Amino acid sequence: MDGEYGDLLGSGKEAEVYRQGDHVLKLSRAGASKAAAFREAANLAIVEALGLPAPAPLGVVQRGDRWGVLMTMAPGESFGAVMLRQVELVPDYLGAMAGLHARILSQPGTWQTSLSARLSSNIGRAPGLGEGERKRLLDALRERPGGGRLCHGDFHPWNILGSPHQAIVVDWLDACSGPPEADICRSYVLMKPRVPQLAEAYLAACEARGLTSRRDVLAWSPFVAAARLAEGVMDDRDELMEMARRL
Repeated sequence: MDGEYGDLLGSGKEAEVYRQGDHVLKLSRAGASKAAAFREAANLAIVEALGLPAPAPLGVVQRGDRWGVLMTMAPGESFGAVMLRQVELVPDYLGAMAGLHARILSQPGTWQTSLSARLSSNIGRAPGLGEGERKRLLDALRERPGGGRLCHGDFHPWNILGSPHQAIVVDWLDACSGPPEADICRSYVLMKPRVPQLAEAYLAACEARGLTSRRDVLAWSPFVAAARLAEGVMDDRDELMEMARRL
């Protein structure tokens, strides 16, 4: 092993992922809650029982002042890395991504946190919104359908590893219950500022599969974009503000 926790495989704002033999350890940053690690482990256990393609949880561990989840390894590159390198493969990978999303969204999510409640909480503390804008968004959100399907909450090409025929979806911490259109919109909002062509093509792939319509997905974009502002993504702020103001 190269480091204290193993070989570093990936690093993000919230956690680092280390290889430990045939397994991986997703280790939260210092200061992250113990509850978050147990929540992700529980989410993975439920998803495993549903037969969805996700890492199997092996336990929650503590390393100093950090908490993490030990899980089986998801082999292969991310869909995002492959699509950026080999654009000719984009249609196949986006089609597979839409298929995976459809499998997830076909499952009941009534055991999970409400997506609408999470959006409301994040909009309530999102920086940059005027109080009038915030109130309009929250009032309109209350009129949106609540839904009851399993939503991944962070479904994008860099959270899918493997090939179109054998893929694993990772990062289930934000799994929740809500309408499929809102979870697809979250994917769109995550991709739009960085890889706009993939974002638009993904909506087309979802529409081609009969998952939803572009119009129904984009109807959620003001709420999803406004909530995303609460996540501290300063580089995407201008585009998120523009989407949030389309209500």
